[in-house]
Amino acid sequence: MRISLVGTRGVPARYGGFETAVDEIGTRLVAQGHEVTVYCRTEPGQERPDEHNGMKLIYLPKLRRRSLETLSHTALSLAHHARHGNADAMIVFNSANSVLLPLTWLRRTPVATHVDGLEWRRGKWGPTGQKYYRVAEALAVRWSDRLIADADGISDYYREEFAADTERIAYGAPILSDLDTDLLEAEGLTKGGYHLVVARFEKENNVLPAVQGYLRSDAKLPLVLVGSAPYASDYTAEIERLAASDPRIRLMGGVWNQDLLDQMYAHAATYIHGHSVGGTNPSLLRAMGAASPVLAYDVCFNREVLGADGQFFDSPDALAALLNAAEQSPQSMQDLGTELQSRVGTMYTWDVVAKLYEALCDDMARGNSQRGRFSGRRRRESTWRH
Repeated sequence: MRISLVGTRGVPARYGGFETAVDEIGTRLVAQGHEVTVYCRTEPGQERPDEHNGMKLIYLPKLRRRSLETLSHTALSLAHHARHGNADAMIVFNSANSVLLPLTWLRRTPVATHVDGLEWRRGKWGPTGQKYYRVAEALAVRWSDRLIADADGISDYYREEFAADTERIAYGAPILSDLDTDLLEAEGLTKGGYHLVVARFEKENNVLPAVQGYLRSDAKLPLVLVGSAPYASDYTAEIERLAASDPRIRLMGGVWNQDLLDQMYAHAATYIHGHSVGGTNPSLLRAMGAASPVLAYDVCFNREVLGADGQFFDSPDALAALLNAAEQSPQSMQDLGTELQSRVGTMYTWDVVAKLYEALCDDMARGNSQRGRFSGRRRRESTWRH
């Protein structure tokens, strides 16, 4: 098949979950003999190879404004496809792009929309942005040939809100074992000697409560924060202010060396995961695959992924108690990490994920579509808070 992947920053993956998914899935689809095209955003000073792991790369610009980056690039990508494309099936990532789906009809290309999480709950969007995302969700339901949800909680949402069916396809993660500590030690860190947060500095990722919880704890090990905010904000400034108040807190910014990041996951005393509005989070899975003990924000998505081997907090004080207990019982935490790694190996592998995407694309290419089956109207009896 000829398969196009649209709506992300592109590959190689350097940013987030969607990009990692495209990289891992696309590479495996190519290995199965499919022709895969990935639309990539142009960046200043960026190298622009024609292919990556066998995937054909097409580079197009975007508007450098938070609210328009994704939409502007996807509009150009789908316009390019309408003029030059020949895909048998397309995956569009992010429900925000659903307003552009009619462009795919020009080539009669069947498209599955990966709806991601509950974007309208993200703190970075104001009332207009939140309203837009809720409209985009409805259009994704109405105009997509298929919908992809990466967690049961997201599937439940679309079923209750729209009475719509979704394809449940999670993310995957590698199993990371017996990793060296050389890159870790070069950064002044030691095996089992720090607590770790890896996240963009946005409200729904609860980085600030993680820092507050750490400061309220009796933890002796340092707190290492990996990540930043692509756009400056008061939220980021408050995190930086608190970090400056305590020498135990270290801000590392973005870490793009994946080998270093893997070592950081694998050798952390705990991984603190504050993401609250997405589905199956790739960073969480990567920590689990590295056997990192996880302290996670208490929402249905994180409980689904972690199962009985996660520990959960819903406030800075609750996190402080978990951190205290973790430092008092390091062997128990290591045992939890081992159980989480086993969970990834049985439930969240990229090989299985890629096969599910392949089967979905094949089904769409054969003409099986649910477009028009669901109205996109919200159900009054939905239990989800609006």
